[in-house]
Amino acid sequence: MEGSQMGKPLIVVLGAGLGGTIASYEIKAAVKDRADVMTVSDSDTYNFIPSNPWVAVRWREPEAIQVHLPPVFAKKKIGFTSVGAKRLHAGEKRLELNDGSSINYDYLVIATGPELAFDEIEGLGPHGGHTLSICQTPHASAAADAFDAFAQNPGPIVVGAVQGASCYGPAYEFAMILDTELRKRKIRDKVPMIYVTPEPYIGHLGLDGVGDTKSLLESELRDRHIKWITNARVTKVEPGVMHVEEVGEDGAVKKTHDLPFGFSMMLPAFRGVPAVSNIEGLANPRGFIIVDKHQRNPAFPEIFALGVCVAIPPTGPTPVPVGVPKTGFMIESMVTAIAANLSLVLDGQEPTAEATWNAVCLADFGDGGVAFVAQPQIPPRNVNWSSSGKWVHLAKVGFEKYFLRKVRKGESEPFYEKLAMHAMGIRKLRF
Repeated sequence: MEGSQMGKPLIVVLGAGLGGTIASYEIKAAVKDRADVMTVSDSDTYNFIPSNPWVAVRWREPEAIQVHLPPVFAKKKIGFTSVGAKRLHAGEKRLELNDGSSINYDYLVIATGPELAFDEIEGLGPHGGHTLSICQTPHASAAADAFDAFAQNPGPIVVGAVQGASCYGPAYEFAMILDTELRKRKIRDKVPMIYVTPEPYIGHLGLDGVGDTKSLLESELRDRHIKWITNARVTKVEPGVMHVEEVGEDGAVKKTHDLPFGFSMMLPAFRGVPAVSNIEGLANPRGFIIVDKHQRNPAFPEIFALGVCVAIPPTGPTPVPVGVPKTGFMIESMVTAIAANLSLVLDGQEPTAEATWNAVCLADFGDGGVAFVAQPQIPPRNVNWSSSGKWVHLAKVGFEKYFLRKVRKGESEPFYEKLAMHAMGIRKLRF
C-alpha cells in the first residue's frame, strides 16, 4: 500500500481510541484538502473507555458504549483500516501492517494508547491471572460475569492499582461503584472491602493531589467502610489471595499483607505498544513516545504523539512508583495542538501550538462522585479545584452521551463545547 494519491501529503493516525478517533476528525478539519488523512486501528469498534466501570456491574451493556467506525470515517473522507500495525520503521517513514502490507506516510500521529503490563506481576490480570480488569470493554464485560458469580457467594473484595500504574480515577470509581451495587443487591454487609494503591496517600492520583482530593476521597472511603493500604507494592497474586508489601517513606518494607479476596480488580502499569517501542530517539525505555512542547518527536520531526502513549515524568519521587495520568481533556488538548501544528507545517511554517495539558475529571461513584480541575495538570497550578456531590454522577452520564454522539457524528469539538469550556476558563491551547 503506497502513500497518498494525487501527490498530496499523507497524514497517518495510528490508533482509533479516545485520542486517535477525535484526532482523525480534527486533523481532517484543520488540513482540509491540503493533505489526505488515514487512520490505522486494530479494531472497527470505538469503545468509550470511561464507561467501562459501569459495564463491569451491568449498568451498561457493551453495545451501548460502542461505535462502528468505518461508516463515520467514510462519511468524513478519512481512510480507515482495522488490520492493525505490526511495526513502525521510522527511518523509512513506513508503517508495516499486520497483513504484511505497508503504508508510506509523510506525517504520523501516534495515538495507540498503552499496552497493559499485567505480566510484570505474577498472577495479575484477566489472561491467566487471578484479578479482573476494566481497562478494555471486553475485560469489563468479563468482570461483570465474574461479579454476578461472586454475588452468589460473597466474600472479601480487593480493588485498586499496582505499582507503576498511572490511572487512578477509574480504580476509585470502581471501588465506590462496587459499594453502591453491593448495597443495591443487599449483600454489602457480607463483603469486606480494601483499596490497595501505590499512591503515597489517598487522593494523590499521580498528580500530588488536586484541590482537596485527599480529604474528599478519604472521607468517601470511610463512609463506605472501605479500608485502604497506601505505598503498596503487589508482589504476587494467587487464587483468592493477594500478597502486598507496605513500604515506608525510606523505601523499606514496613509491613506485609496477605489479602484474601473473592473478587479483585487491579489496574496494571502501562507501557508502550510493541509496534512503536525500542526505536532509538522515538520512545523511552518503557516504550512511551518522547515529544516536545508541540507534541512533536525531536528525533523524527514528522512524527507527533498524543494521549496515554506519550512520555510524561512523575510529579516527584514517591516510595513506590506512581505514574502520571493522561486524562481525557488533557488528551483532547494534545489533539487540538497537533491539528493546528500540522496545518502550519503543511503551509511551510514551524509548529507554534502548545497543549495546555489541563486535567478535567469526573469520577462517578454511582450515587455521587468527585470532580476536579487542574490547570495545568502538573503542579504548581493556576487552578486547583475539586468538589463532590450527586451532580457529578449526572454530569458523567451526560458526558458519556455527548461524547459518543460526537464520535458517531465525526465531530471533534462542536462550538457549544468550546463556548462552555471557555466560559469556565478552560482552554486547550496556550496563548
